[in-house]
Amino acid sequence: MINLLIADDEPLIQAGIKSMISWEEYNIHLIGTAANGAAAYEMIKEHSPEILITDIKMPVMSGLELARKCQEEGRILPVFIILTSYEEFQFVKEALTYQVVDYLVKLELTPKVLGEALKRAIGKVSELQASAQISDSAYGNIYLLKEQFFTRLILNLFESEQQFALQAGNLNIRFDYPAFAVGYMEICSDRLHCMNSEKQITLYTNCLQMTKELASKYLPCHVLSLDTKHFCILFFLDDAAGYRGTIQKAVEQVSAMLFNYYSVTIHAAIGAPVTAPMLIASSYQDAKQAFSRITRENPLLFFEDIPASEPLKNVFNISLFKEDIRKAYAEYDEKALYDIFTSIMELFENQSTHYVQALDAAGNVLYLSLSLLNDGEQIVSNIFENRNNGYRSLYELTNVEQIMEWLKVLRDGLCDSFAAHNKDYKNHIVINVKKYIKEHIKEKLTLNNVAEVFNISPNYLSVLFSKYNDTGFTDYINHSKIEAAKEMMSGGDYKIYEISDILGFESAFYFSRVFKKITGVSPRDYMNKNL
Repeated sequence: MINLLIADDEPLIQAGIKSMISWEEYNIHLIGTAANGAAAYEMIKEHSPEILITDIKMPVMSGLELARKCQEEGRILPVFIILTSYEEFQFVKEALTYQVVDYLVKLELTPKVLGEALKRAIGKVSELQASAQISDSAYGNIYLLKEQFFTRLILNLFESEQQFALQAGNLNIRFDYPAFAVGYMEICSDRLHCMNSEKQITLYTNCLQMTKELASKYLPCHVLSLDTKHFCILFFLDDAAGYRGTIQKAVEQVSAMLFNYYSVTIHAAIGAPVTAPMLIASSYQDAKQAFSRITRENPLLFFEDIPASEPLKNVFNISLFKEDIRKAYAEYDEKALYDIFTSIMELFENQSTHYVQALDAAGNVLYLSLSLLNDGEQIVSNIFENRNNGYRSLYELTNVEQIMEWLKVLRDGLCDSFAAHNKDYKNHIVINVKKYIKEHIKEKLTLNNVAEVFNISPNYLSVLFSKYNDTGFTDYINHSKIEAAKEMMSGGDYKIYEISDILGFESAFYFSRVFKKITGVSPRDYMNKNL
């Protein structure tokens, strides 16, 4: 059956739509209702409905904003049926640029009108599923890839500026701003410790969504989840000097709205502005340094306001383990991961006075595990399922010894998870690389470039390709390009040198040599024979 969700802030509208038709006749399962776009978004992530009927205007997040958000994250489904009133027609034109199949005027809504709209939506769902071959893999999940990208950025985990630029380009993330600054935030409430983990996650998710909506109204930014208590905001600045007032207004407005809606506040520290993307990690470190000075009386602090004469508590620099971290999390390397954790733990052995640094180190490793691993939240939650408050128990620990024991549990649990994952992970990489090659066949594809896209080493990709494919990486590229060349030749629209250029060969001579090696005949002879 097709799953359908209804989103409208008016209970009578919800009830009216639910009772208007017999859903079984359309082979539709009604999974529930949501009172605003933010709640609908969470239900989309949890239940993956194929169709969403939504009001175009709702509190917290409108139906229009929800459709835009799903499109920006690369979600092919759900398709949207938009409900409007006459005075909202000015929004319809924008709505139709998203995955919207129909819009219905509430006052004219009848069982027949709704039924016809559902038939069109069902047809669109079938069309999308047939053509797109929807995948839940990390490769197809643009949202997950972007979150992983920003996590690497703030923690300074990119191997080079070239790798950063390549991944930013592939994900269509712009960094053409004069300056950047990072804010480190904590959600604060006296009632958090009384809530179970499910309610904490729901509260955190709602707070994060409201933060995204409000902060972006003041200046361009990206809100990055760290865990269910902390998040950071990367601000894109037009001026490295005049940013403070705007950021302060944004943070104060976010904090006020969170208090009004959810009875929580935020503590926020803002790092010093930087003028290059590769320096963003420095601003993040500044923010974490400043955060140690936050108090209830002064919940917002700029790093630059701390007198140089006052010493700051050191934070742990996870990028010291950059290469090992990249290898461990990108390749699910058990040994590399074990060595990272063990090295970190050894740094704090017999260092009982370094509680702040130890907690920061454990927090960094937790952020990495939650964000860089597919299903990281589920994996880490399972590791700590027998502890009160799950992995969030980290923030209840009061000494270095307890933190080291917590890290040991995480280390051993992740190693077990990596071992189970590796049974089919390596073959999965090769499948996604072959898909990437097919989609980028007209580009110049090298082992180094493709390895950077998937954040693994060229040598590792070469080994995997040889083991899990009939041919090696270079041979597979050449065979794929020659197959594409043969398709182009069949149309008779291109000359040989044009095909060579289009497919990214360094010269027509080299193209002809590869073509003859694979097919046994020259491109000219092949065209004469087949045209």
